[in-house]
Amino acid sequence: METAVSHPLALPVGVTLDRYIMHRQTAFPYATGELSQLLRDIALAGKIIHREVNRAGLIDLTGGMGIQNVQGESQQKLDMIANIRFSRALKNGGEACAIISEEEEEIIYTGNNHAKYVVAMDPLDGSSNIDVNVSIGTIFSIYRRVTPIGTQPTMADFLQGGRRQVAAGYILYGSSTILVYTTGHNANGFTYDASLGEFILSHPDIQSPADGQIYSCNDGNLDDYELGVQNYLTQCRRKKYTARYIGSLVGDFHRNLLKGGIYLYPPTKKNPDGKLRLLYEAYPLAFLAEMTGCLATSGYQSVLDIKPFSFHQRTPLYIGSPVMVENLLNML
Repeated sequence: METAVSHPLALPVGVTLDRYIMHRQTAFPYATGELSQLLRDIALAGKIIHREVNRAGLIDLTGGMGIQNVQGESQQKLDMIANIRFSRALKNGGEACAIISEEEEEIIYTGNNHAKYVVAMDPLDGSSNIDVNVSIGTIFSIYRRVTPIGTQPTMADFLQGGRRQVAAGYILYGSSTILVYTTGHNANGFTYDASLGEFILSHPDIQSPADGQIYSCNDGNLDDYELGVQNYLTQCRRKKYTARYIGSLVGDFHRNLLKGGIYLYPPTKKNPDGKLRLLYEAYPLAFLAEMTGCLATSGYQSVLDIKPFSFHQRTPLYIGSPVMVENLLNML
């Protein structure tokens, strides 16, 4: 006879994000809680976007706005909603003094000038996938400000360089919603349980495979890639590797992180500096990647060592399993 304790309804729920953050905070005697609260604010906004994404088709949130953002890309309705939701959550949380976003040309000042942190974010990556119900995501990066507390933040707070990040991560909205983040020690994944309204620890201490057999890139641009990249992709085909590319950076990165693979976004004739944004796409994923044993490079140097000079700076990106990345670098 099955005991009450072994019944599925009696099994432990798991470790919630809030409990995990609190436990991590107690491990550092000088932690004062601001960063922990900031991560909770990001998680709250992620829950709201999860709700909006899941009902987008029912309340006419799909489709474009008919305008372009600062990047020259067609702005989707959910892009704007995600930008507003995250900005509002960070303003109301009180722990971020300023924000930069892919959807905004200038700094977003929160009015919390006594806060210690600034946030760089891509509120909703993979906009082209919204209307066809394919995975999309949020990418975020957190820095401790360098300007005096109590003053208005400046560009200097955001242009510190990738190795000055104190936390970074992403939220993937797919078959399930998952938050993955690091504070510079290891990386952990939390899956959202909508019935509880909680993120539950599902992927503790993520370690990516050292090698893989998946490559992710836009094959349609093959003729525009430099010769070394073309040769590498030819090698991948000869080795019968699997091609997987959905046009959502978070979705492609997450799959390769867990299964082993490489994501490539090389420079092209049209975009000689690359297309991905350094501060709120490449930096945070590179920071997280290094915590899981992966590599991230522009083809010439580690992404985290690239010197930033503007908010919307772009970069080529090759990121994933170290053996695959090193094989590519040997061909460049």
